[in-house]
Amino acid sequence: MRRRLYFMLPTIPAARAILDELLLARIEEKYIHFMAKESLPHDMPEANFLQKTDLIHGMELGMVIGAATGLLAGGLLLIFPPEGLEMRTIALLVAGLGGAVFGSWVSGMAAAAIPNSRLKAFTEEIEAGKVLLIVDVPLSKVVQTEEMMATRHPGFRYGGVEPHIPAFP
Repeated sequence: MRRRLYFMLPTIPAARAILDELLLARIEEKYIHFMAKESLPHDMPEANFLQKTDLIHGMELGMVIGAATGLLAGGLLLIFPPEGLEMRTIALLVAGLGGAVFGSWVSGMAAAAIPNSRLKAFTEEIEAGKVLLIVDVPLSKVVQTEEMMATRHPGFRYGGVEPHIPAFP
């Protein structure tokens, strides 16, 4: 299980130094991401599409709403079947699953165009030229990482911990 930590860094050279320290602390590069207004050096991992948008949150929300709507529609089909058709319980499950898939797809498409709501607190500072560090660390290294940043890099601002990280991205 991992926790996502956010740190606002003053400059790209400071971000580069922190990247090196995180790698020395045995945090893999695939769990380290940076966001900046200006372009980052090619050897610094930039935040990807899933971290910059609300795609995951939108798909989760759409799945729940779509499943509920599909189950409701399937239930209504069971209670009031069309004339000449006999509905089975499987129709309810198919409607629920279909609603979940459709809702997830539709809301995911809409959420892909929306910036990540978790990053709103950092937008002003990123526009001012600062660099956002997003690092996913194992639960056992959260305190160690926070302490390392506090003692070695006083010019950062701690942005908090995101409690839930999707397993698949």
